[in-house]
Amino acid sequence: MFNGIISIRNKNGEEKVKIERPGGSLSPIWSICWNPSREERNDILAVADWGQKVSFYQLSGKQIGKDRALNFDPCCISYFTKGEYILLGGSDKQVSLFTKDGVRLGTVGEQNSWVWTCQAKPDSNYVVVGCQDGTISFYQLIFSTVHGLYKDRYAYRDSMTDVIVQHLITEQKVRIKCKELVKKIAIYRNRLAIQLPEKILIYELYSEDLSDMHYRVKEKIIKKFECNLLVVCANHIILCQEKRLQCLSFSGVKEREWQMESLIRYIKVIGGPPGREGLLVGLKNGQILKIFVDNLFAIVLLKQATAVRCLDMSASRKKLAVVDENDTCLVYDIDTKELLFQEPNANSVAWNTQCEDMLCFSGGGYLNIKASTFPVHRQKLQGFVVGYNGSKIFCLHVFSISAVEVPQSAPMYQYLDRKLFKEAYQIACLGVTDTDWRELAMEALEGLDFETAKKERKKRGETNNDLFLADVFSYQGKFHEAAKLYKRSGHENLALEMYTDLCMFEYAKDFLGSGDPKETKMLITKQADWARNIKEPKAAVEMYISAGEHVKAIEICGDHGWVDMLIDIARKLDKAEREPLLLCATYLKKLDSPGYAAETYLKMGDLKSLVQLHVETQRWDEAFALGEKHPEFKDDIYMPYAQWLAENDRFEEAQKAFHKAGRQREAVQVLEQLTNNAVAESRFNDAAYYYWMLSMQCLDIAQDPAQKDTMLGKFYHFQRLAELYHGYHAIHRHTEDPFSVHRPETLFNISRFLLHSLPKDTPSGISKVKILFTLAKQSKALGAYRLARHAYDKLRGLYIPARFQKSIELGTLTIRAKPFHDSEELVPLCYRCSTNNPLLNNLGNVCINCRQPFIFSASSYDVLHLVEFYLEEGITDEEAISLIDLEVLRPKRDDRQLEIANNSSQILRLVETKDSIGDEDPFTAKLSFEQGGSEFVPVVVSRLVLRSMSRRDVLIKRWPPPLRWQYFRSLLPDASITMCPSCFQMFHSEDYELLVLQHGCCPYCRRCKDDPGP
Repeated sequence: MFNGIISIRNKNGEEKVKIERPGGSLSPIWSICWNPSREERNDILAVADWGQKVSFYQLSGKQIGKDRALNFDPCCISYFTKGEYILLGGSDKQVSLFTKDGVRLGTVGEQNSWVWTCQAKPDSNYVVVGCQDGTISFYQLIFSTVHGLYKDRYAYRDSMTDVIVQHLITEQKVRIKCKELVKKIAIYRNRLAIQLPEKILIYELYSEDLSDMHYRVKEKIIKKFECNLLVVCANHIILCQEKRLQCLSFSGVKEREWQMESLIRYIKVIGGPPGREGLLVGLKNGQILKIFVDNLFAIVLLKQATAVRCLDMSASRKKLAVVDENDTCLVYDIDTKELLFQEPNANSVAWNTQCEDMLCFSGGGYLNIKASTFPVHRQKLQGFVVGYNGSKIFCLHVFSISAVEVPQSAPMYQYLDRKLFKEAYQIACLGVTDTDWRELAMEALEGLDFETAKKERKKRGETNNDLFLADVFSYQGKFHEAAKLYKRSGHENLALEMYTDLCMFEYAKDFLGSGDPKETKMLITKQADWARNIKEPKAAVEMYISAGEHVKAIEICGDHGWVDMLIDIARKLDKAEREPLLLCATYLKKLDSPGYAAETYLKMGDLKSLVQLHVETQRWDEAFALGEKHPEFKDDIYMPYAQWLAENDRFEEAQKAFHKAGRQREAVQVLEQLTNNAVAESRFNDAAYYYWMLSMQCLDIAQDPAQKDTMLGKFYHFQRLAELYHGYHAIHRHTEDPFSVHRPETLFNISRFLLHSLPKDTPSGISKVKILFTLAKQSKALGAYRLARHAYDKLRGLYIPARFQKSIELGTLTIRAKPFHDSEELVPLCYRCSTNNPLLNNLGNVCINCRQPFIFSASSYDVLHLVEFYLEEGITDEEAISLIDLEVLRPKRDDRQLEIANNSSQILRLVETKDSIGDEDPFTAKLSFEQGGSEFVPVVVSRLVLRSMSRRDVLIKRWPPPLRWQYFRSLLPDASITMCPSCFQMFHSEDYELLVLQHGCCPYCRRCKDDPGP
């Protein structure tokens, strides 16, 4: 705020922290900014005020460090590149870059008026500046790499104000904090020079130890210098400014100056005594010079046509490597000025400091190593080569340098190919494998260079002459003499190895030592390998088994198809030896012996593999038996079983298998496809069955609370479609087949049921024309002339197929000669209120008086004498069943039924007596209703009414959860009704028994009569 107070508040506006600046109203706060860095431990707030200061605070209000003076009024402050730097602008008409601690680094850009705002583009190095005069400026900040390298020490700039010195071999690092912008860095032996804006600092190591990393300030040159390159020597610093080189002492006194003909492109210290070091200088005009710091005269080494980019001199200073502006590496002999060779695609080059003839250069994403005049050995590597010491190559990639260990085998073998053994020995000393060393010795021995061979043996610690002579005898074919010398020199293992390599196993047994089991096993294994190579597989198997090499024995048996030997090996193996047992089982499975493979898996206890075996070999009975014992494998069994069934066109069984596997989505997809196919092929009885299965599938999924509402909606929808297609199947067959198996009354009832049940959007495959045509035809035959007229009138508004056209037109004419009424025998009766309902009911399949839904037989579609009732609140299904099954003392039932039968009228008692049960049935009192009501009033029964019921008069639909059970009371106990325990459809008992005898199952859900339940 303007009074110098900073208020930190939460999102509700409540003040949490209050910071008061020392200057008060004399230091108005003009800009604040939070540090966006996630690496900081605390939230840091940067504050710029017109007391010309910038300060930093933690979220708690505690100040971090001291105030930083600015010498101008700051108008804007913002963080740059994720909180590493700060941008400040104001009355000084420029934007300046500061460190996150407030140290000024430099000017981003100067303006003509006050800078009021400056912001950095997120995740980039772009800065936009807005000024008082309305101008907007856009800048890109580029941070150059500031670093220096000498042998295994690398110094580089970090955070713009720090210098980190890294030892590339030991990976040690030390940080030197300068608290100012670091402009140049130079390192040489134990010296480190750092150029700051107003001075140059000279550091030295505490000791001469090669691994010491502790630096101290030796000298300070308090003077501002402008230079392109900075080089440090033992007692001098060298400044390079375009064409001029200046040599200054550590006290800042200029001692010498060299003026060049062209711009200086590269400079490097190549060593020398303290105070007399030599410099290698490359110019833009292609001239290469050598300068000594104590000599005013530069020595021209050579002149080439192209500009110099990089230089290096060999260890003996006899060869010079140059990379020019055309990316070509050129190597010269310094004495003769002769071009020895050149290589393309180079951006930097370095000689090996320990080997005169080896150099490496980088370029094009590759590292190239060249020994003498041999072809280049190439491998992929990103970055620039900056040093090559022994077997280590130092590469700079982006801002980091790394030491890459490079094997020297390739150049060593290049020398060996030309029989240059001494040079190959020098290369091997840089670092090769033991195998390479042995190969060098053998090549030198064969080439009669005994001195090199002897050096190699000494390098490996071998000084025994008997051992050397034994090697000579072995190569001369004098094996027995060699074996004696090996034994005398104490190297019996070499004799054993020699005889084994020669497959002279009988002689090899003499050198087994004191029965060492490892050596015995090795010898038997070698002998088995030999037997295998000379095409004696059975002998090899026996030897491998005796040597304990079961895997190799199994591989031979498997490759030759020897099932008996495989199972013998598997039975002898311990169950803990899983690898050979698993290999046995794999081969047995390939050799079509699933029984033996299963035995092996059982021995291992690998039930998962056993399940996969049964599935792959389609041994489903064994797989199901295993799944019953281990339910965790059911998914692994039923999923492939279902796919196999589907591939073999057994889709219904596949659907059940998917369901058992818990793959509800696949099960539903199969059912939906089957349903669509059945409708398309006019197999409406199958479509009804599949829709019923779909509904039960949805009911099963509805047990999941998350899907309950959605699945219950689908359940009721599919149940309704199943009922419609089940009834329509008879209509379709009647209109398509020449003969009908259904009675006219059944077709009449089905037509009425469908007409009253069809929704506005007629389901696919169902034809209203066929329904109305059947209804009109059967109504006319049974005497329901009024209904027949209505059906014919409805048909006039529909598209009539040509084959029905004549029959419908004739029926429309002949029905006019019939009376305009329906036969009373066909009028349906409501068994709750005894109301005769019209044949054409606008309300649908419910009573026009009491609104009680009709319950139809699923075969004849007659209205059944059933009334659904509901339980009073608080009565559970289990309690209701126990009350219905309870034996209650009451008058003899037969007499009471006779009395009711002799009575010509039906009595509905409205008053319920709770103390005793009289002759009247209390359920009949519950059938009463308010005449003329427009809403359906269900029958709700109490515990007293439930006790009065007989179990044989009550039918219960025992739906699985989350549905409640449904209860129905038969009002004509003598007329038997049967309910399918699976689909809960109702039938006249005689009809159901006949249909089950005909089809062997329920006609609706196809449950076999022998099945135990739903």
